[in-house]
Amino acid sequence: MTVTFKKVGEAVASRVVQSSKTAVKAAGSITPTREVKPPRAISKEEAPHMIPARESTKTTMMPWRGWVDRFLKDKMTPEQYSTMRNTFYFWPEDPYNLWQMPPGTSKIPVAADGQEAGFREVSPGSQPAVDIPLHALDDDPYDSGYFKKDTRRRYVDPEFPHPEIEQLKLDMQDPNDPEVQAAKEKLAAGPKSSPGNGLRFATGPSNFDPTGLRAVMAVTNAEIEKEMDKHMPDHLPEPIWKEKEDALFNWYKERDLPVPMGGNWNFVKKEKRVARW
Repeated sequence: MTVTFKKVGEAVASRVVQSSKTAVKAAGSITPTREVKPPRAISKEEAPHMIPARESTKTTMMPWRGWVDRFLKDKMTPEQYSTMRNTFYFWPEDPYNLWQMPPGTSKIPVAADGQEAGFREVSPGSQPAVDIPLHALDDDPYDSGYFKKDTRRRYVDPEFPHPEIEQLKLDMQDPNDPEVQAAKEKLAAGPKSSPGNGLRFATGPSNFDPTGLRAVMAVTNAEIEKEMDKHMPDHLPEPIWKEKEDALFNWYKERDLPVPMGGNWNFVKKEKRVARW
């Protein structure tokens, strides 16, 4: 009996698979020619003949949503309606109306002049392609070591003072002083910590990177100083308010106010609000 039922099940399954393959082939041979206007639900039989919509509907398919709020707003005065909202609503001023994922037709103000931006405008699919930086052929794309590029903390460690500044300090002191002579010898010798392991690891010697910068245990002070020199900044940055310095100065002078150092900074720009929205 069990064998019989098994054979019947296999026969039914094979027919279903064959019929589905036939349906797929038939659907693939049909060229869509009709558009759904206005957008509506379509049947399985209609689907192969319909051209997919390029844009979602802007008319809500749930017109009953929010009918209580609209009814109260129509029957109450603006003062009564505002009092009711502030009493019973959790966050009546929320621009997203407490939606975790706002509808596609939602718009919120993003600038003081009343400019609005739609939800996900421009949509992610319409954004330009991402510009991915490419490495040179001899670069290691998996080398993410930051210690050899951290120029901001280069001279923070007291064991690694700025050699030029320290040399100027010593040159301004008595050259015959034994302590000054000892300090010059120490500065010339450089730091003695972190000598590196000579590319000898627990698994044995290695020569995959002669500089030793690929592994922290193999780093030497001489090599890291050479690498730091390659990444040292060579420009003098200016504050963002520098381009409108004259306008800021005139604003305070016209109001007979003391001129402060620098200018105010708008922490949230319009473009950032649009991008965040």
